[in-house]
Amino acid sequence: MGESTSNSIEVAMARTSPKYGCAPKDRSLEEILHNGIIVLDKPRGPTSHEVVSWAKKVLGLDKAGHSGTLDPKVTGVLPVALDNGTRIVKNLLDTGKEYVCLMRLHDDVGQEAIISAMDSFQGQIFQRPPVKSAVKRQVRKRRIYSLEILDMMDRFVLFRVECEAGTYIRKLVYDIGMVLGCGANMAELRRTKAGSFTESDLITLQELSDAFHYYTEGDCVPLSKMIHPIERAVDHLPKVYLRDSAIDAICHGADVAAPGVVRLDGNVRKKRKVAIFSLKGELVALGQSMADAEDFKKMKSGFMINTQRVVMKENTYPKYWKSSS
Repeated sequence: MGESTSNSIEVAMARTSPKYGCAPKDRSLEEILHNGIIVLDKPRGPTSHEVVSWAKKVLGLDKAGHSGTLDPKVTGVLPVALDNGTRIVKNLLDTGKEYVCLMRLHDDVGQEAIISAMDSFQGQIFQRPPVKSAVKRQVRKRRIYSLEILDMMDRFVLFRVECEAGTYIRKLVYDIGMVLGCGANMAELRRTKAGSFTESDLITLQELSDAFHYYTEGDCVPLSKMIHPIERAVDHLPKVYLRDSAIDAICHGADVAAPGVVRLDGNVRKKRKVAIFSLKGELVALGQSMADAEDFKKMKSGFMINTQRVVMKENTYPKYWKSSS
């Protein structure tokens, strides 16, 4: 059976057949290559699109997608979904981010004033995206989970910020400068985390190219260490596990019915996103829960999860359902 969490809720007893599906740890490198994620250390200079295009060319893939644009001058964590893995790119876009930023103040300011100003930006903030952005320039809410000053020297402030997806750090720096009354600009920025991916997962394009070369010559080890199974992308989401007989219907777009659920995490909440798994730990789909975790134990019929994005291919598991056509 798949991995369980310490607060998991057992709804029913079931076992999974070894005849169907495959646990992520048992997948071949070829399967992972077409259904996985790499975490590139984006260099300063090229756009995120250019970096993804180069990675796709190196690996000889038809499709690849990144988890949120980094400006050309910004470096760091850029998760890239490969081939069929692009089905979960939207989920990667929605994950929280962490950055380390070097802010340059335009005048001398006391340390206490700097600390006070930056503290005022923790929690919910309002931002209007900058002129050069890919979204409509309207004020929107974003959340700053933490903002920690790492060092201060002269007019430079080095800080770490954990924030909601879609937060513009350049605009955050500008707004801090406005509050201080001296103005400020972003001198350097590096993304250090995107969802569950951190700097410890990083590889360079050169390392990727070398590993793929070894792969073509029969050495799979370097490349296998660089590609993560698609399941890593949903580590942050509550999980619901299905019995084998329920899976193929979900792969055809059906919602999850109560009898199909075997186990779920205790932090599943109504109207919140969840990851739908097989008992082997395979990601089947993403959806929105229609009930809180405790309600799953009480429900013997009816739909429990609205399926929103199917990840697993149809017919991976046998068909136990009847088509309405």
